[in-house]
Amino acid sequence: MKSYMQKKETVERKWYVIDAEGKPLGRVASKAAHILRGKHKATYTPHIDCGDYVIILNASKVLLTGNKLEDKKYYSHSGYPGGLRTRTAKEMIEKYPEEMVEKAVKGMLPKNRLGRAMYKKLFVYAGSEHKHIAQKPSEMDV
Repeated sequence: MKSYMQKKETVERKWYVIDAEGKPLGRVASKAAHILRGKHKATYTPHIDCGDYVIILNASKVLLTGNKLEDKKYYSHSGYPGGLRTRTAKEMIEKYPEEMVEKAVKGMLPKNRLGRAMYKKLFVYAGSEHKHIAQKPSEMDV
């Protein structure tokens, strides 16, 4: 019996909405990464981008357990000497909640051009409104 290998031309993509309000960041990010990769489908093929589109709402109301608000740090470097910028999770959730959730999901995707293609299907919003109503996204539980 031969294994089924999906072709990129035959991929059917759906849209899913995940409401992150009151849910732990890691649970939301892992569910989103799972859908972006396409592992929830029976036709999953590792070398094909067969995942679906994901919209994450209420990124500013995501939960961080334990002392992560004070202890967890986000680093970014400009590439210049002395260009290291450090932010705590508390700063990130107050000022840049979308970026915090995007970094969590991006870290769970493959580190290659396939992973970068999957990442482009992620849309994160701090509030409960989004502009993808025309795509008729279905609600996804975490």
